[in-house]
This record gives sequence, C-alpha cells and structure tokens, in this order.
Amino acid sequence: MKKQFHKSIMLLALFSAGYAFAQSHVLEGRILDEKDNTPIEGVKVKVNDQEVTTDISGNYSLSLPPGTNYVITVTSNGYNKKEISEVTVKNDASTHLDIILDKPSTKEKQIEGVVIKSNARKETIASTIGLQRNSGVVSQVIGVEAIKRSPDRNTGEVLKRVSGVSLAEGKYIVVRGLSDRYNQAMLNGIQLSSTEPDRKTFSFDLFPANVIETLVINKTFIPEYSGEWAGGLIQVNTKDIPNKNFFNLQVGVGGNSITMGQEFRMQKGGKWDFIGIDDGYRKLPTSMPAKNAFSILDEATKTGIGKDYVKNLGYNSIGYPENLSLQLDGGFNTKVFGKDLGVIAVLNYSNNKRRTETRNSFFTINDQLADTNFDYFTEKYQNDIILGGLLNLTLKLNNNNKISLKNIITNNTVNHMSFRTGKDFEFDPINGTNIMAREIGFKQTTFYNSTLNGTHKIDALGGLTFNWYGSFGILDQYIPLLQRLQYNQYPDMTGSPYLALISNGLSQKSGSVFYSTLNDYLYNAGGDLSKNFEMFGQKQTIKGGYLFQVKDRVYNSRPFAVRLEGYNQQLLSQPFESIFDPNNFGTGGGKFTFDEIAGNQYRYIANTILNAGYLQMDNNFTPWFRAIWGLRVENFDQLVGSTKRSDDRFVNTRVTDFLPALNMTFKLTNNMNLRVAGSQTVVRPEFREVSPLAYYDFDLGATVIGNKYIQRTKITNADVRWEWYPRNGEILSVAGFYKNFKNPIELYFNQSGVGTSNTFNYLNVDKADAYGAELEFRKKLDFFSVLKNFTLGGNFALIKNKVTDEATKVDRPMQGQSPYTVNLSLQYDTEKTGWTSTVLFNMIGRRILYVGNDQVPPIWEAPRPLLDFQIAKKIWQNKGEIKLNVSDILNRHARFYHDLNNNKKYDSADALAIDRVTGTNVSLTLGYSF
Repeated sequence: MKKQFHKSIMLLALFSAGYAFAQSHVLEGRILDEKDNTPIEGVKVKVNDQEVTTDISGNYSLSLPPGTNYVITVTSNGYNKKEISEVTVKNDASTHLDIILDKPSTKEKQIEGVVIKSNARKETIASTIGLQRNSGVVSQVIGVEAIKRSPDRNTGEVLKRVSGVSLAEGKYIVVRGLSDRYNQAMLNGIQLSSTEPDRKTFSFDLFPANVIETLVINKTFIPEYSGEWAGGLIQVNTKDIPNKNFFNLQVGVGGNSITMGQEFRMQKGGKWDFIGIDDGYRKLPTSMPAKNAFSILDEATKTGIGKDYVKNLGYNSIGYPENLSLQLDGGFNTKVFGKDLGVIAVLNYSNNKRRTETRNSFFTINDQLADTNFDYFTEKYQNDIILGGLLNLTLKLNNNNKISLKNIITNNTVNHMSFRTGKDFEFDPINGTNIMAREIGFKQTTFYNSTLNGTHKIDALGGLTFNWYGSFGILDQYIPLLQRLQYNQYPDMTGSPYLALISNGLSQKSGSVFYSTLNDYLYNAGGDLSKNFEMFGQKQTIKGGYLFQVKDRVYNSRPFAVRLEGYNQQLLSQPFESIFDPNNFGTGGGKFTFDEIAGNQYRYIANTILNAGYLQMDNNFTPWFRAIWGLRVENFDQLVGSTKRSDDRFVNTRVTDFLPALNMTFKLTNNMNLRVAGSQTVVRPEFREVSPLAYYDFDLGATVIGNKYIQRTKITNADVRWEWYPRNGEILSVAGFYKNFKNPIELYFNQSGVGTSNTFNYLNVDKADAYGAELEFRKKLDFFSVLKNFTLGGNFALIKNKVTDEATKVDRPMQGQSPYTVNLSLQYDTEKTGWTSTVLFNMIGRRILYVGNDQVPPIWEAPRPLLDFQIAKKIWQNKGEIKLNVSDILNRHARFYHDLNNNKKYDSADALAIDRVTGTNVSLTLGYSF
C-alpha cells in the first residue's frame, strides 16, 4: 500500500506541474520530405527574429504570441526554400503545422533563388494528403491534426473511423474481415505482446488519443517490421516531447439498456474489488501446500484446508448499476543539464457493469434433424474494471541524438457471476433434466511494457542513422477463485427437489473450485542502421536491422473439487447461499470432502526465442516509380509443456522463415497512385493453443483443449490498388488482393457425447485461399451548401475464401473469414462552433465461429448490423468538451447456428446454438483541458 501511495503522489505532482506550465502558446510540427514522408533534420524554420532548427525526427517548435498572422520561412540544403503565409497561432491550444519540402527539379536548379509560396491552409492540406499518398505501402494514416479535431478519447475510438477497420468488443481490431489473430500491434516501432493470455490480440483502448502523434494501419508487409500478421499492422506512435505543457481531465458516466433499471447481481468479495484488485478474500489458504505435497495429505487435512477456501455462491444486489470512467493526462517539457526533457503521463480508470442474456444449446444432428443434448439460458453479470497508466520520458541530447523511456501499465479485471437454468440430457437422454447452476469468477490481468530506445545520426559516417531499443514486458493473469455448482431436479422424488450435482467423483463442471496463475515475460533487444544516398538523380535508402526476442511463460492451475461419499439428500438440497458452510465439510460420512484433480496437464512452462534480421531497399528509380523491397529472416524456437523430452507435454518447434516483400508505387499524377505489392508473412500459434491444458468453459458448456501438433500458418499476400486523392481529406480507391494460407489454425467442435465430453480442439487444415476486392471512399459533401460540414466515408469488401483439406474433403470458408464487410461513416464537423458528430455502420457477412466435423456441421455466426452514434460539443472557450456516445443502437440478437438446410442464411429450419443479447451502451463524458 505504501508503494501504491507513493506512486499516486508522484502522478499527482506530475499532473500539477503540467497544469502550472500549461499557459504558453506554441507553433509546432514536423518538416517532411515530399517523396517519402521521411523527417528532415537540420531544417531552419524562421518567424520574424526567431529561428529554430529541426531535430533528428524533423520536429520544430516556436513560442509566439497568439492571434497574429505570421509568415514562416523554411530553408534546408538540397531542398527548395518555402515561405508559408497566413499562419495563425491559436489562443486556446497549440497550433500544429506539418510542412512538406520538395527537392528542386533540373530546371529549378538552373535558376537561383527559387522560393515556393504557400499558406497555412494549403500546407495543412498538402501534409495531410502526403502522409498517406507518399507512403511506400498500402496503408491508411491518421495524422495528429485529424486526431486533435475528432472527439475520440482513445486509440480504439480513433480506429473505428478508419475505413475497412472494425472493432470487436470496442477494442479488438478486425481488418479485411480477418479476425484479430491475423493482426499485429506496434508501439513506437516495438512489437507488442498480446494483452490477453488466451487470445492472440491487443486491446487498443489502452492509449488516450491526445498522446498519439500518428496512427498507421499497414495492409502490406515491408521487411523492417514484424512479419507475423496477415490482415493489418497497426502502428501507434506517441508524442516524444510535448511542445506545449498540458493537463486534461475527463470523467464519464454511462449504462446499458438491459442492465440499467434492473437488479444487478454481484458476488460477495473484498474491499478493493472496485479497483480490480483482490484483497485476499479469494486467495488460497496459507496452509495450502504445493500440488505434489497436497496430494499426499490425508482426506481430513485436505478437507480442513478446503472448507476455508470454498465459498457459498450467494450474491449482493445493486439497484442502479452505472458505468464510471476517469482519465487524467498531462505533459510538460523542461531543461535538465541544458538538455530538453519531455514527460507525458496518463492515469486511466473505468468501471463498467453489463448484463448479457444467452441461450446456449448443443445438438446431436442427423441430416436435417437436430436432437437437443442440452438447452441452457444464462444471465451473466459482469463488472469490467481497468486501472492503468502511461509514463513517457524523452531526453533530447541535441538535434542528432535522442533517448526515450516509454512505459505503460494496466490492470484489467473481470468480476462476474452467471445464473443458469435449462435442461440437460446427460443423465436422462429421453426426457432431460431441469437444471439450475451458478458460476462466480474473478480474473485479474496485469499488462506492463517498458521500452528504452535511442536515435542517433552520425555525421562522421556520412549521416548514417542508428536506432536501438530494448524492452521488457509482463503479462500476469491471476484467477484466485473460479467456482461452479449445478443442481438437477428429480421429479420422481417427493416435492421434485433440486439436488446439487456432487458425487464421489471430481468434476470441473459442478462442485469445482479453480485457481490459476499465469506469468508471461517478454524481452526485446535490437536496432537498425539506415543510410540515404543519391542514385539516378533520386533519393535512395538502404536499411538493415536485427531483433532478439525472448518470451517466457509459467502457467500453474489448481483444479479442486468438492465431493460427497455416499448420499445425503438434506445436504445436497441446501441452497447456493449456504451449501458450502464450513460445518457441511467433514470426513465422518455424509459430509463434503475436498480434493484436487490430479494430472500434469494443468500446468506447463513455455519459452520462445526469436532471432530476426532484415535488409531493405527504398529505391526511387524515377520521379514516378518507387519500390520498397527486401527480405526478413525470422528464426523461431518454441518450447511448450516441459523441458524433458520424456514428458508427454513436451513440444519443441524450430523453424526459419524467409519473408520477402516487394512494394511498388507508380505515381500516375500528383494526386493519383497505382500500387502493386507481394509478400510472405507468418502467424504462429499461441502458447495456450499448443499446451495440453484441458479447461472446462462454463459459457460454452464444453472443454477447450490445446494441441501439441499444430503448426504455424504461412501466408502469401498479393495486392494491387489504385488510389486518387482529389483534395484534402478525400480519397477514392479500388483494390484487389489475394491471400494463400498454408496450415491455418482453426478451433474445431468435437461432439463425442453430451455434457463434459464435448470438446473444442485446435487443428490445422491444409490450406485456404482468399480473393478479395475492396472499394474505399471518403467524400466531403460541400457541393450542397447545407451539407458543407458533412463527410461521407465507406469501405466495401467482397471476399471469396475456400479451405482445402485432403483428409476431410471440406468445402467451406476458413474459420473467422467473412464473405463481405461493410463500413459506412457520416461525419459532421464545424470547427467554429465546436460541434462534431459521427454515425457509424458496420456489418460483416456470416462466418464460421467453430468448425464442425463429419457428425456435426459448423456453427455459423449470422450477420449482425451495428450502428453507433457520437456527438460532441466544445465548451468553455474550447477548453472543455461534452460527448455523448451510443453504441449498438439496433441491439440485434447475436445468433450462432447450424445451417441444417444449407441455404447460407439463418432461418427457423436451422439449429440455434447460441443466441445472445448484449444491449445498447450509452455514455456521457465531460473533458477539460487546463
């Protein structure tokens, strides 16, 4: 607690300092090369009698009185001189202006004193268009000015505005209809590990929008970046040194349409549950020994330990469940030993409560007839809590040398309680058995990443640029208690009582008490060298680098269970609220005992070592033809399960992947490009998918099991895209793409019986091929005066995907791949009045949730339209902002089904496996910039 208190005091002091310095007026931005968007170092930027020189990142900053129209003069050796007029410094915020410089043509070189004239509005247009138009890959770029003008508060919200990008659960990204396992995240050039231990994904709601410099979504691969993706590579680049001291505060409240006004049930817990930290209420008893030592204890000792650990499944009620959020972020720059030091800090807290209703069924299917194995209705009450922070420090030694330390930490806790009723055919296959069940769980996940990196330009070596980095990451998951209990009704007995499903066996389905810890440690070290030179009268760049990455995991779970020797109806008929009272445990007969399920499959260790190197050329062969090409080599060594080859859990995979890439850009006109790209990438299985762990999932009603034999997926990619940028903020593009997946990983449903014998298994298929066409547009509607502040955007993709497997002779698309995606957005923005509004629509075509087998057809996810609305207003002289968000307005049922009549749509003839309602979310936030 003392450490946490000291950290809080430090953060408060930091934010107070930010407030104290947040009164200056700054003109800041970057100077970029017109050809390839690279920053230009050493450029002289002059306003009146003030002159500054850009640093190695191309940044400049000037302190100027607000409200005056200035003329900026920009000069650099080898570039045309530029004068920019009508530059106005804002009174209430920093003014950002990126400037594009071009090199003189052959004719211009013969004329002395050429000066390019521009103004602030034209320069903003040129830089905004240039970020994406001059990119060497198929990508979408969101610049700092666009982010500042939007009402979005975190990276997840910003990504929702990008055509062709969808978000699952508000934070997991989907690109070109490919699920999150095929996408990758990078922060400031460093590959990030997954924020979920059981899912290959990254949660993009961790980063506040106002600390982002640029957001880049690459859709084609180049060797300098990670080769482990196929859909999109999302690069989040945060600000290094804030040009203006700032401090922002945001508070928010909200609710859910099927949660508000209803009783909200919460499991009984500890005093720190509201910040997502267990205070020890659920922890293992101090007398609990390790697994092997526990196994040799006598029954009485085991039961004595267990009765202090097992909890009754009662609950507390909250009458008015609300969602709360708080975000503080601040930054300042100062001098340390005469050097520029920049600091940016963020503190983030959210507490969201949601209730979902799910109907879940399993079937035995013969042709078009489906016999029910079980039919459950589950109400799940879930409290999601995020507590996190970000702290970035950057020391600028001089214009050629810069060192940064960037840190992020977040604690994400899910505290849930599920109530289930329905019919189970496990014990009575003819008539079925009425059941009622509950599950309580507390899962605390902590994500931490710290990166130290430096950038140095070495003039003595002809301007060679050296970039190095080292990072350390931790992902800890702690489940102190996950408990399940089911009651079955016995109609043949007097009073048709419900009796607890507890016998003399050990089960994960009922009477189970589960504990687990997972610890991931990620280490990165590497660097690269780049050198610019001239050839063919054009700028050329050669770049090479190396990455060394180590990832370690230690997983340990303790699946305990309560059991009963013999039969005691009075004991089994006690309610959820009192059945596990300590006096109900004992060894004298007719009482509950406590034991642990044996087996080494409930714990494992894992390690990967990745050595990667690349060589990349960026060639401008002519003023209209550019090619970025090269090769990345990744040597991957993965060990999962055990270090002993004699252990059944032992899995060791060693493979070297050669990942070539070619990206060609043909500049048809100044605002029109044709791009052609080809590459090979790879997606590797996560530890959980390879491990032997068998885990019963209460929501699925089945056991999920890893597979030690699955292999990585290799993807061959080809893209062609025509793009036209008619003016600032507008685009029209038509693209085609092809992807070949070798050994894609899929999750299969294996129905070997009913109840706990149903399993989900990870398997490879031979290959899958995907062909797609994509149309993207963004158009201002100012051709009608009444619509001058509206912008319409959209992305439509048609995708043909087919799996080929010699063993199963399947004819279906790959798991998770949709045949079409639709994204539409209508934005309203008036900078003068401070009103902004966005309507977003998204729908994806049906896709396979779980792959079936010869006996059971796959489970399909039906298309579900999503409609979101956001409106925001600047207030208090543009220092404040109030924002209303309404997400999932239509609130359609999420349906997952067996397509029995094979008509490629859901109808009454199909077997509905999952039917879920999540409700409409509404939030109101108020922000203020000091």
